[in-house]
Amino acid sequence: MSTLQQRIEALWARRDTLQAGDEAAYATVSEAIHALDRGEHRVAEMVDGEVVVHQWLKQAILLLFKLSKMQTIELGPFEYADKIPLQRDYLAKGVRVVPGASARWGAHLESGVVMMPSYVNIGAYVGSGTMVDTWATVGSCAQIGRNVHLSGGVGIGGVLEPPQAAPVMVGDECLIGSRCIVAEGARVGEGAVLGAGCILTGSIPVIEAWSGTEISRGIVPPWTVAVSATRVRTFAGGDFGMPCVLLVKQLEPGERHEKSKLNEVLRDHGAAL
Repeated sequence: MSTLQQRIEALWARRDTLQAGDEAAYATVSEAIHALDRGEHRVAEMVDGEVVVHQWLKQAILLLFKLSKMQTIELGPFEYADKIPLQRDYLAKGVRVVPGASARWGAHLESGVVMMPSYVNIGAYVGSGTMVDTWATVGSCAQIGRNVHLSGGVGIGGVLEPPQAAPVMVGDECLIGSRCIVAEGARVGEGAVLGAGCILTGSIPVIEAWSGTEISRGIVPPWTVAVSATRVRTFAGGDFGMPCVLLVKQLEPGERHEKSKLNEVLRDHGAAL
């Protein structure tokens, strides 16, 4: 018998011939989505410091959209019209979900996750002890570590196509400040802090304040405090401040994010959590 991955890849190869209502194809795809939902598989993971994307799982998600029909979904007093059902049985999973929060089937929430009114999309993975705070969103396939705080209004970008594209990766013990945007495959290392309003994408320069050196594009190193900033670039039309992320402090590995201490650090640089 072929593996689940092989069966998904075979369906993907003939995806143009598939239509909603194909029960055999849907059963195979559902098997993959259930595995994502239970946390048995992950769309992406870190291996030896590099992001490894399991693109067959992203293919399964895309096939699910193709094979599913629009339907009315009722949950309590609310009604939705969508192709993908919402998660249920949060109490049995050990997940606290405040009214107004929702997660799609195919996202995995580890026991101990707290969701304020917020949203977690299909293919995402959220580690135990993490709080998804009010109006924060975790996009499709984003991978969020354990004991992370996604503060109010944080936008974690999603990615489904192309299947080989890397999703956003946020390590354990991170603090992502209010209204931050982390998208386009950006990475936040373990224990890092992003000050309020940071925009981190795969192309945003990350610069050390103490050396002035650009150390990466779209990757905030572990155990650092970063804030939104600009640097001057000269164009034909003049000098303009281009966005960047500025590293203002190096934390000791394992150093806890004591908010009063961090606010003091960030206020010195005109930022806040």
